[in-house]
Amino acid sequence: MAKENLIRDEAFDFALRIMKLAKRLRMEREFELSSQLWRAGTSIGANVEEAQAAQSRADFHSKMTIASKEAREALYWLRLVEKGEILSAKDLDSAKAQCEGMVRILTSIVKTSRAVPAELKIKHPSSKIL
Repeated sequence: MAKENLIRDEAFDFALRIMKLAKRLRMEREFELSSQLWRAGTSIGANVEEAQAAQSRADFHSKMTIASKEAREALYWLRLVEKGEILSAKDLDSAKAQCEGMVRILTSIVKTSRAVPAELKIKHPSSKIL
């Protein structure tokens, strides 16, 4: 059984939701918006998956940063679809809330992964070790 990974699972579920919303946008003949939302919304999970196999801490940080940016972009497209009255707020509220939650989680992961562990920090040569 695979180890549980909240953000990976959430990003996968969100991608499935985005695929359905994008199909609805295509039915409304909103092809450009559909493509943009599809790309950003599915890219989150793809980058989180790539981060799971990162070659280094820096690689992990980079992939999670991209996932965070894609989540913010997906949220932008969802807001645009709502404010442009292409789909109703009722149809989008849950997806927006899920995306906002992922933005918060990914932002936290990015901030945490950027921090260098104390044992790896290089002390200034003039500092004295007692």
